[in-house]
Amino acid sequence: MRLSLRFILPLALALAGLAYAVIPLVDTLTLKWFVRDIEIRSNLIGRMVESPLVDLLAAESKTKLLNYFHRIIQDERLFAIGFCDREGRLAYKTLTYPDSIPCDGTSTIKAGETALLRLTHGDVHVSAVGVEGNGRVWGRLMLVHDMSWVQRRSNDTKWYLFYLFAIIGAVISLVTVLVAHLSWRGWVAGVRAMLRGEGLVALIGDQRPGADLHPVAQDLRALIHDLEADKRMRDESQMSWTPATLKRILHDHLAGDEVLIVSNREPYIHNRNGQHIEVQVPASGVVTALEPVMRACSGVWIAHGSGTADRDVVDMRGHVRVPPDNPAYEIRRIWMSSEEEDGYYYGFANEGLWPLCHLAHVRPVFRSSNWQQYKEINERFALTVIEEAKTDNPVVLVQDYHLALVPKIVRDHLPHATIITFWHIPWPNPERYAICPWYREILEGLLGSSILGFHTRFHCSNFINTVDRSLETRIDWDSSMISYQGKLTAVNHYPISIAWPNRERSPLPSESECRTRIRTINGLPYAHRVGVGVERLDYTKGILERFLAVERLLELQPEWIGRFSFLQIAAPSRSKINEYREFKQQVIALAERINRRFGREGYQPILLRIEHHEPQDVITYYRGADFCIVSSLHDGMNLVAKEFVAARDDEQGVLILSQFTGAATELPEALLVNPYNIDQCAAALHLALTMPPTEQRARMRSMRGIVQEFNIYRWAGRMLMDAARMRQRARIIRQTGTGEIRTSMKGHE
Repeated sequence: MRLSLRFILPLALALAGLAYAVIPLVDTLTLKWFVRDIEIRSNLIGRMVESPLVDLLAAESKTKLLNYFHRIIQDERLFAIGFCDREGRLAYKTLTYPDSIPCDGTSTIKAGETALLRLTHGDVHVSAVGVEGNGRVWGRLMLVHDMSWVQRRSNDTKWYLFYLFAIIGAVISLVTVLVAHLSWRGWVAGVRAMLRGEGLVALIGDQRPGADLHPVAQDLRALIHDLEADKRMRDESQMSWTPATLKRILHDHLAGDEVLIVSNREPYIHNRNGQHIEVQVPASGVVTALEPVMRACSGVWIAHGSGTADRDVVDMRGHVRVPPDNPAYEIRRIWMSSEEEDGYYYGFANEGLWPLCHLAHVRPVFRSSNWQQYKEINERFALTVIEEAKTDNPVVLVQDYHLALVPKIVRDHLPHATIITFWHIPWPNPERYAICPWYREILEGLLGSSILGFHTRFHCSNFINTVDRSLETRIDWDSSMISYQGKLTAVNHYPISIAWPNRERSPLPSESECRTRIRTINGLPYAHRVGVGVERLDYTKGILERFLAVERLLELQPEWIGRFSFLQIAAPSRSKINEYREFKQQVIALAERINRRFGREGYQPILLRIEHHEPQDVITYYRGADFCIVSSLHDGMNLVAKEFVAARDDEQGVLILSQFTGAATELPEALLVNPYNIDQCAAALHLALTMPPTEQRARMRSMRGIVQEFNIYRWAGRMLMDAARMRQRARIIRQTGTGEIRTSMKGHE
């Protein structure tokens, strides 16, 4: 016993001293972490409330503004809010705002600064967030957070650490007593070996077969690696999102670089023109978004070979390397007959699912024969994925509504694959979706995905509600996780974007050269004002509505007659479908009627170009136009808006954007319109034509910053990082032998 006490007493003293040193250090670090979280939270609140706050300040509505403040401070941690105007006066405040936090004087907190203050009721954290909008600085938003919860957590942490050291001391003391009585000399020899480093080497570095602690060392190294990887993934906001970032994510987090993209439309089409073969890039938002990703990650893109020369350029396995000028990845082409294409693509996908998901007042058509073709082609795509996969756990990116059944088929054959499905169009509410006769099969197909992505939170919510009503599932509403037949699917929103910067394109002419070029091509004077619209010839894009807005503008503001023309670039689309043929005739007829009404010799108010334009030509129109209008009646995202913003490095030009696009939630500095309100759209056209250059620059600079930060590489990277997290969870589930998800889940059993 005395021998044991010789070790226990020094050990107890050492642990007490360690606790005395560690507990204050942990307390300090905890405070710093909480303060950092509050600062991030304050910046987020300031950014979210800035736009509506500017509107209320401009309206000088004190009652509404104070009501707005009171709604914000419903959060128990946000103690008070005040607003300091530009002159340093406390213009508005909540009843809880302390008088000891001034807006002027030497002790004031300037915009962008924070401070920890001790008041009579306790400690508070104050953040001053600058408020700007409508081309001016309005003042500072003072956000006061209550810090009492930090003190409570700090006290709890101290007690936890105290108990921890006490338990550690008790356990070590017990072990010490046992070891001391069993093998005093062995214990001493072990301590000496540990002090010399031999024990650590045996624990971590011994790679000899049969080493007793080798499995423990492996688990320890794996745990450290997972913790470091998780930390890096949580710091995604600090990443520079480039093609190299995507490659690093694949290598570090997904243990390989095998990427398979599956889409109906291919990124490059080979068509025969006489004796020559031309390569064409289709007008597709999916292609625009994913082609830069594939260049960054390499791999194989599986798609329908629809070009007249597609079969002539592939190898024996249906592969062709692209891009033609600098090959970076391969296309694997899927072949189908014209009958199969009519049923799968034109029939079920575009006469059924497309109008079902878009609120454009076109009735969806569902035929059993089309559904059968859709199932067969989806199976063909899925089996090709399985054939192309070199491992049992590839990363498979399934694209859009054409391939809703592919995820489940791939999952059944490759259970360890990481399947990320992205639905590029809106998802309707449950009542509208139930119109589809095969709604259950489509939902089951999509729930084969590891991750299912949409553009907006609203579309995610619609999908989860649809699943809740239609299938027997378990749903974790907090994390948007669905469990169906033992498989987990995470439903997240990933706003799609474009490459920034796009270094692949050759240097572009200046904006002045672009202005001259588009006016020369269309026979217009250099001083002529030009608006542009770019999209497929589709009834969801609001082309008729924007033509009516041009007509209304010329009615209300006749001074623009002869001085302004609207140029519509419309790529032909789905001409086999009757609704599209009729829509094309309506567009042509309306343009001709307006031109007859307001046109004269040498002048047409609407210039309609129904033909394919190369990407370089489209960018020339973006850079040379005075404004671009995106008037979709309903759209998932619409990348035309972001392409226009990215093209205007002169920070000029105006974007007119439909409120029914996903892009409207990201680009509030555009002129947002309801495309059904023709008078409002006409007013937006006039405002765009008369907007001062300074206001154009302020709006465009803000939008360009958003598009630059949230680019296509971030869109893809976030999905890949979320996929890495899911793979880690799946590995843990396999190790523990449980397939359950959190007990807070609600749903049907």
